Amino acid sequence: MSTTFRRRVLAGVGALSLALTGGVAGLTGTAQAATTTTPVFENCDAPAPQPDGSGTQNYTVTLPDTAKAGEVVPITIDPGASPLIPGFSVTTVNTTKITLKVGATAQVVTSPPETVSVVAGTPLDPKPFSGTIRIPDGTEGASVDVRLDLAVTDADLSGSVFTTTCTPAPRPSAVLGSVAVEALPKDPVTTRLTPNSGKAGTAVVVNGANFPAGPVTCSALLEGAATGDTGTGAADASGAATCTVTVTKKADSLRIDGSVAPYKSFVFLEEQAGVKNPIDIEVLPGALALGPKDGQPAVSFPSVTINGKSQSVVGVFNAATVQDFRGGTLGWDVTATRTPFLNQTTGHSMAKAQLGIQPSCTVTNPDSPSTCTAGAPGAITDTPMKVASQAAGGDELTGGEFAVGGAGMIQLPPFVFADTYRTVVTFSIA
Repeated sequence: MSTTFRRRVLAGVGALSLALTGGVAGLTGTAQAATTTTPVFENCDAPAPQPDGSGTQNYTVTLPDTAKAGEVVPITIDPGASPLIPGFSVTTVNTTKITLKVGATAQVVTSPPETVSVVAGTPLDPKPFSGTIRIPDGTEGASVDVRLDLAVTDADLSGSVFTTTCTPAPRPSAVLGSVAVEALPKDPVTTRLTPNSGKAGTAVVVNGANFPAGPVTCSALLEGAATGDTGTGAADASGAATCTVTVTKKADSLRIDGSVAPYKSFVFLEEQAGVKNPIDIEVLPGALALGPKDGQPAVSFPSVTINGKSQSVVGVFNAATVQDFRGGTLGWDVTATRTPFLNQTTGHSMAKAQLGIQPSCTVTNPDSPSTCTAGAPGAITDTPMKVASQAAGGDELTGGEFAVGGAGMIQLPPFVFADTYRTVVTFSIA
């Protein structure tokens, strides 16, 4: 089931590229590095009188083999010889800005200024330079790929700046390097009781996960204190544990010893004298909905005056509501896509415009059994981008009410038609 609504974003002037990154922290301990060289085909837009061109550029990238999620790590980039052939000789001061896709996030690494003697007929070969990238959160136990998304070189000639933009085809490029993200150690947890209710004398099988292989013990609790009922079992090599305990006294929870709270609830059934009158109630599942159905008001970005330089503007996406009343253990993802920046009346468009979001997701109903996770910051394109999610619960109940939104950013090129442009961002849930 998928529900969508549209949010309109109104921007005064265009955009070229976006790099929303998380907060930068100090570099931590070093790790063994790996260097790879990858040929990347690019289409290059050069300033006049230099003609545009296309061709292959070899990118040599050095990255740590391993890192932790959220860690800021070093990266060295050697762009190799440019596919452009200069038509004249001149001395310039060049600065290169490499936009990388680090997993799903866009991040920029900028070279220091380099004095370059351009020789007609000889391709430019920029020097290697170093910077940092941030390993995205939520990537524990995975491998994060680094790809080229855009290469922009500003050449300063006596105070005048000439910009060359090389776009890989396909965009982003093939993998330039990868970083294996360390898996976090998982706490032992009690996962299931079979059965989860019974009277005195009931034998209960208690299951758990993330335990060291070997024997385990389990116990019954009442208001957090042990009742004295205990059992034994074992955990296999995968950490899955099974233990059996016979409940002889009143208890309200059971656990495999060594697991972290909360433990699994147990309903102790006490015999009562009298005439029994069973009562059944059927609870029907509700909807998974994203709203409001009729869309949100336009997101307000400030107007921008053309000044011959790249500019950025920011705004805030109005929070959308997520309601998960399904009464199960399923999760959900909210994704975003957008249309190109257009003015359908004048016919002006901004084909290279990019819009980014730094997502947020908050719980709005304190009784919600689930939490939600904001997606990694990055560019919204015609490919769905995850902006928020609720994890599936396994054996646990999921659901609740949430607000999804975030900060938005548009980056503006030095020159564009003065006009009003619109893109429509569509948020979807499934």
